[in-house]
Amino acid sequence: MEENLTTTNFEEIIHLINTSKQKAYEQVNTILIELYWNIGQYISTKTIKENWGKSVVKELADYIQIQEPTINGFSDKNLWRMKQFYETYHKNKKLSPLVRELTWTNNLLILSASKSDEEREFYINISIKERYSKRELERQIKSGVFERTILANKKLSPSLTLLPQETTNVFKDIYSLEFLGLNSLHSEKNLQTSLLSNLKNFILEIGKDFCFLGQEYKVQVGNKDFSIDLLFYHRELQCLVAFELKIDEFEPSYLGQLEFYLEALDRDVKKEHENPSIGVLLCRKKNDEVVKYALSRSLSPTVISEYETKLIPKELLRKKLNEFYERLEIKE
Repeated sequence: MEENLTTTNFEEIIHLINTSKQKAYEQVNTILIELYWNIGQYISTKTIKENWGKSVVKELADYIQIQEPTINGFSDKNLWRMKQFYETYHKNKKLSPLVRELTWTNNLLILSASKSDEEREFYINISIKERYSKRELERQIKSGVFERTILANKKLSPSLTLLPQETTNVFKDIYSLEFLGLNSLHSEKNLQTSLLSNLKNFILEIGKDFCFLGQEYKVQVGNKDFSIDLLFYHRELQCLVAFELKIDEFEPSYLGQLEFYLEALDRDVKKEHENPSIGVLLCRKKNDEVVKYALSRSLSPTVISEYETKLIPKELLRKKLNEFYERLEIKE
């Protein structure tokens, strides 16, 4: 017993050490980003006032290498990136403080991949919130998570917009499940089993605030048992989220089943302090017009999304988002 108590005390020290290490890393990172910002500002000013060009910046890089031979990361290419970094954000009072919370690597990924302030803001915020590693952020950018999320925001059902919790940027119009390695002839059981086997990757795709509660989650109504494919809890939304899986195209009849499950969750499972439950119907395909009609009179907060078993080209998603914006302009 005494040994267990001693071990517990030791663990507290380890926790203190790790917390301090993390704080030190964050401080070093902030100082490093500040340095790159200041160098970028300096070079930007010189290119305007003294017409600095590639040759001068190359001379600067060589000079740094001679004066500080043990320090890496100050090649002429990186110096130009620092200039671009400063010029992109220095007039943006909203984003300029936030970029200091990201690593230089993640800042460069966002800088090179984003085409607009809206896209940059999205990736900066989600990277801070989800604490993405370089690899995780690369995957999200490559899978077009910005386009897929913005499309979902534009298609939120009326019932979702009336919820007490803010659902913007939580759900996606298309979920990219390329990591499952499924062929085109998979069954619903294959899909569910594969998602459970790759739960870590699935949570990275849907969002790290999702906590898994169970598969084939049982709810009992009128002495009959019903099973929800996958049940999650979302920490920020503070509500249950039920995922129903369909391997074919969305049919309006699917909506009734999910609405029934949400009613059962809210009556019998949801705790008093929690917000109303949300349903996600994950289909192989969907027709947006059919979905719009189906959701227009639905009182249940439901998201109708489709999933892809292969990575969708980012340019294709960008084109789809632009087309959606164009349709909105025509209607207005």
